[in-house]
Amino acid sequence: MNYENTQRPGRLSRQQRIADRARAETEIFDVAVIGGGITGVGVALDAESRGLSAVLLEADDYASGTSSKSSKLIHGGLRYLEMLDFALVREALRERKLLLETIAPHLVKPVPLIWPLTHRVWERGYLGAGLALYDSMGGAGAVPVHRHLSKRRMRRTAPGLDPQAYVGGIQFYDAIEDDARYAMTVARTAAERGAAMLTKVRATGLSVVGGRVCGVHARDMLTDTEFDVQARHVVVAAGPWAGHVLEMIPGRQADFAVRPSKGIHIVVPGDRIESEAGVLMRTEKSVLFVIPWDGHWLIGDTDTEWREDTGTPLPTRVDVEYLLSKVNSILKHPLSTDDIEGVFAGLRPLVHSGDEVDTTKISREHSISTPLPGISVIAGGKYTTYRVMAKDVMDVVADDLRVGRPSATSKLPLVGARGYRDLLENHQKLAGEAKMTPTAVKRLLNRYGDVTEELLSLVAADPALGAPLAGAAPYTRVEAMYAFLCEGALTVADVLERRTRIRIQCKDAGLACVEDVAAIGGQVLGWSPADQMRQVRAYKASVTAQRTAMREDTDRDAVAAFTRFMDNPKIAVAE
Repeated sequence: MNYENTQRPGRLSRQQRIADRARAETEIFDVAVIGGGITGVGVALDAESRGLSAVLLEADDYASGTSSKSSKLIHGGLRYLEMLDFALVREALRERKLLLETIAPHLVKPVPLIWPLTHRVWERGYLGAGLALYDSMGGAGAVPVHRHLSKRRMRRTAPGLDPQAYVGGIQFYDAIEDDARYAMTVARTAAERGAAMLTKVRATGLSVVGGRVCGVHARDMLTDTEFDVQARHVVVAAGPWAGHVLEMIPGRQADFAVRPSKGIHIVVPGDRIESEAGVLMRTEKSVLFVIPWDGHWLIGDTDTEWREDTGTPLPTRVDVEYLLSKVNSILKHPLSTDDIEGVFAGLRPLVHSGDEVDTTKISREHSISTPLPGISVIAGGKYTTYRVMAKDVMDVVADDLRVGRPSATSKLPLVGARGYRDLLENHQKLAGEAKMTPTAVKRLLNRYGDVTEELLSLVAADPALGAPLAGAAPYTRVEAMYAFLCEGALTVADVLERRTRIRIQCKDAGLACVEDVAAIGGQVLGWSPADQMRQVRAYKASVTAQRTAMREDTDRDAVAAFTRFMDNPKIAVAE
């Protein structure tokens, strides 16, 4: 099979990276974006939608930081109503409607959620009034309205909940997505519009001439070479790592500080909790949620200040036990650590002025700063409003450059969205032609949209690609192949952690299929057998290092254990 025929716009292929690397050294871009999380890729897409040229630099992989470790919810922020932050809720609900109906209907889906009631009168009226307002704000009509549940209806809807934990409930809707997959799809759309997209490229410094930032010094982590990128304006969208970039400007700082807050989540099998809807409930610290996600239950989260190195947010034994204790307080059949398939930790880039004491009280609004002419920094916000964040910072850039059209991203479907509904309506016919089950084809459509046809063509040419990855069904070998071919995956970890979610959805974290994925990567990217073995060893080491760190009680001890393991190549890795 010819794996080199990947030059179609919007494909993040090896050839695309080579071409974009050459562009980065020779062109003068309107905008250089530092950071490949959801905000950074959103900025690159927004720039191109205005007719401005953009280059994006990401030190690791798309969404490798916070943007692959969110709660997977696209939501208005029900608890922000209680804080009387109506503007933030209205904005988020408008975005939810756009994502569901126009921008990414193949990736964002409505999800039913239940709020169990523990008081018989006042709580139902109080929460019901808030949800009535929630239903009527910006995203009205995108999802069903809320409804009240009696205790009897609660038992039928969520038989897995302990009846002693509630007196009734209220069901409402938000939306769910795969955060890492979504960010990568935004990156593909930016590439389709003409952006140069470079992962595994670290910004090492800023070029300042006459008091104005005019470019970025960069290092290609794959080739260990340095080069300079010229740009008329630089946007820093590095989340919790924004401070590290600002340190490149001596004596300058943003008008705000980023205060990282750690949130951890656990993933358990879908059959461990019997319910037709997810669950949200208040805790003494934040909100506990139990969300149905891709055949599993996602349980989270925590909200604790992170004081360690921002490069290694890690879950601890105490974090996991806290979540288990909270969720078990409402379950009929308690969960144990043996039920856990995966655990992950991420850092929220909370923006604060220095007055707030508790991270749970810090607003999720975003902030933009221009510490020096030619550079803007954006931080804070939430996944749901990434498009607004990108638009707002690009408004600042466009004003500085005095060029460019208004943002067009509110009407711009992402890659995979355009023909999705037609294919979904005819998925049974498509399944027959592909000699696959309708369920399998529908699953692909809800992950890839209309580019599903490209995966099916690969399977038609090589039927062995239709087989499941070992120990990781329903993920198939063609999904790993496509990740390397068209989705910018450059390592085994990119595939197992982000293009698929095998790392957190399979109890062995993908160790059963890691060699097969490395071999597929070898076919596409030209890895030698030694290269493949290095990829396998690096992935296994990462899995075991996290498991080692999770035995610790504190963040500091977890980071120390992780670092000791990764620094000692003689420690046996997971098998």
